[in-house]
Amino acid sequence: MPKNLLIYAFLLLSICASAQSKLQSPEEFLNFKKGERFLRHHQVVSYYEYVARQSPNQVKLIQYGSTNEGRPLMIAILASTENFAQLEEIRTNNLKSIGLLEGKPTKKQPAIAWLSFNVHGNESCGTSTAPFTLYELMNPTNERSKAILANTVVILDPSINPDGYDRYVNFYNQKVGAVYNPNPAAIEHAEPWPGGRFNHYLFDLNRDWAWQTQKESQERMAVYRQWMPHLHADFHEQGVENPYYFSPSAKPYHEDITSWQREFQKILGDYNKRDFDKNGWLYFSKERFDLLYPSYGDTYPTYNGAFGMTYEQGGGGRGGLGVTKRDGDTLTLKQRIDHHLSTSFSCLEAISANADKTVTEFIKFFDNAQKTPVGQYKSFVFKTKGNESRTREFLNYLDRENFQYGIAGKSLVAAGYSYQDDKNVGFAIDPDDIVINLFQPRSTFLKILLEPKTMVEDSVTYDITSWSLPYAYGLSAFAVKDKITPAPKPQFVPATSKIEKPYAYIVKWQAFSELKLLASLLKKGIKVRSAAKPFEIENQTYNEGTLVITRTGNERLGDSFDKIVRAEADKFQVNLYSVSTGMSTKGSDFGSDNVSYLAPPRVAIVSGEGVSATGFGGTWHFFDKQLEYPATIIGENTLGTVDLSKYDVLILADGRYNKILDDRNLNKVKDWIRAGGKLIAIQGALNALAGKDGFELKHKEEDKKKDKDKENESAKLKVYANAERESVSEETPGSIYKLSMDNTNPLAFGYDKNYYSLVLETTDFQYLTDGWNVGVTKTKDLIAGYVGVKAQEKLKNSMIFGTQDFGRGQIVYLANDPIFRGFWQNGKLLFGNAVFIVGN
Repeated sequence: MPKNLLIYAFLLLSICASAQSKLQSPEEFLNFKKGERFLRHHQVVSYYEYVARQSPNQVKLIQYGSTNEGRPLMIAILASTENFAQLEEIRTNNLKSIGLLEGKPTKKQPAIAWLSFNVHGNESCGTSTAPFTLYELMNPTNERSKAILANTVVILDPSINPDGYDRYVNFYNQKVGAVYNPNPAAIEHAEPWPGGRFNHYLFDLNRDWAWQTQKESQERMAVYRQWMPHLHADFHEQGVENPYYFSPSAKPYHEDITSWQREFQKILGDYNKRDFDKNGWLYFSKERFDLLYPSYGDTYPTYNGAFGMTYEQGGGGRGGLGVTKRDGDTLTLKQRIDHHLSTSFSCLEAISANADKTVTEFIKFFDNAQKTPVGQYKSFVFKTKGNESRTREFLNYLDRENFQYGIAGKSLVAAGYSYQDDKNVGFAIDPDDIVINLFQPRSTFLKILLEPKTMVEDSVTYDITSWSLPYAYGLSAFAVKDKITPAPKPQFVPATSKIEKPYAYIVKWQAFSELKLLASLLKKGIKVRSAAKPFEIENQTYNEGTLVITRTGNERLGDSFDKIVRAEADKFQVNLYSVSTGMSTKGSDFGSDNVSYLAPPRVAIVSGEGVSATGFGGTWHFFDKQLEYPATIIGENTLGTVDLSKYDVLILADGRYNKILDDRNLNKVKDWIRAGGKLIAIQGALNALAGKDGFELKHKEEDKKKDKDKENESAKLKVYANAERESVSEETPGSIYKLSMDNTNPLAFGYDKNYYSLVLETTDFQYLTDGWNVGVTKTKDLIAGYVGVKAQEKLKNSMIFGTQDFGRGQIVYLANDPIFRGFWQNGKLLFGNAVFIVGN
């Protein structure tokens, strides 16, 4: 072969190899133009997999979980070739440097930055941006990327909420024509209920970072805690008319945010604005999006030492491929992608330019947490006697977050703030009480979760203002200013029956764990009874609501009866007591009408247009995933035709039901209740019943003795600039109230005389005249959180939880959602009472 032919062949092979190794852009790989159509989630995944194959020395793809609908949850970890070879060492060094892993770090640490896209599914330009962010970071010709990766490990999560994202994208792709229609009235800009914002169970995953009630959150946070990044950027969208938002954040800031975290907010803003100023793009900062509520994608990282930030692009579910704004301009998907791509890089450049100081301050944050923790209280004590099940549920949460705790180990006397009494008291600590002190690495976040009252520096806030976990879990707790060193973790061993074949098994009705046991037993065909009054038997006292599981009535199960009951109690870590007789020494015997049979309820939940998506989703998830008890979902448009006699319980989750419950449907529901049905109305649903014929529920009347003339004259002198703050005076953005409870009523079985409720709306319902006022506010019951002055007045002397007999049936009024966001653990038993106990 001639020499020049050999050279030609060699050059041809080299060109082919170079072409094969060239990294394709998303447009080249997926054969589309940026912004011309929405990619489905599996297409984004395929591009991420392609880049990982093409860059095996710089990109690692990890599937950390899957959604409820089976879509993969994944992150891509990017680094320079040098850092990539030491990726696991970098990860473990980071944990060692902040006290979350034993040992000392082996070398200087690069910064770690984590970018999350599309926590809200219909904020679609996030996942649309994710392939371009990955490509540009791996593009060998991009000098900005090389500088970033030289000292920063980057983690990309292309879609936190794939189910919601594909729900939106599938809707849009089905409705859009050959050419998109920018007219805001076009059908492609009007998502049907429930929209793509939420996950499969219609939870808002951006409110679930701390609570982790959802599968996606649990799996994501497990891998997040394995890395503990120094920066987390959360990419969102807002209304079409809103320009871009980036840091600095609005007030209120939580008081425990460090001076360096505050300073970096400003540094970051300077980096963010460069491209925007250069290109003439509109933006705003320091407004609307604050840093207070601990369960956001910016606050959770912030309270764990990182820089947490929110980015908000205009568009959202109404944006589509393009939409005309009020000023006549068209906002396109391509523009939205370009804006998010810009801030993706600007935040990475900011952290890279400040990498050394960032790592130093991050280590300092955790070092201070262990040595000089923030806040006036350094220890927290939780009484366990009589609270065994609630305590176990609380400890399960602490274990998931890897917080340190133990038992007192000995009897002590202390002084501190009593959560129940809302004042400082002296109290005794028993050896089995749970003790947490803040001298541990993640104590800042722990303190924020446990603090009795959160300081709110500005009343104009974006979410709830109180969330204290001792109240959320219904625990008897104390906050102490001194350090109390606990003994090792407790080993809880549930009490089990000491009688091989007892006359009856008994379960104290304390917490959600017992409710789960009841639901499981009913599904397995076990007949269960509930005590309407306290009783004493074989030297043990049992309160109202106690479950009694007699052998009588379950004979058909033979020996399986004992095996099932014992196994289920063990599964749910519930104390199981046993007795050899059905005769009580005090109170009713087990054959009394006061120990009534609990028929397994057939449950239906109304869904659809008008119903709050998250209110319905919380109820659906409660039955389907938490309780694992069957419930039928009924569309609001079929309520008029469905045969309600097939159901014992009908649930109206939070929402606006005035159209759903028109005269025809309302009369149908009332006839069903009279015949023995049970209606449970939650939060906003009460407004559709208030004042209607047959319903005892009524809004309060205005105080006629009030000097209205004076009030009206004063109101006329409002200042326009104060309009937002004036409106806040009538709001209740999530605060904790102490309710007075009638715990002899079945709705309140398992509770003390007081219940601490997360009040979400300014409810103004009168006490029921011909019904049962089970949970009420009185005059001075605000415990924690912000409530506007006018709202406080309205909330005084209000019915929050109540029941009404209606023919042979019942109505349960829940003016506040007791299972809000799935995290108010102490409300779940109350909701269970409404479903399983009331009326039985």
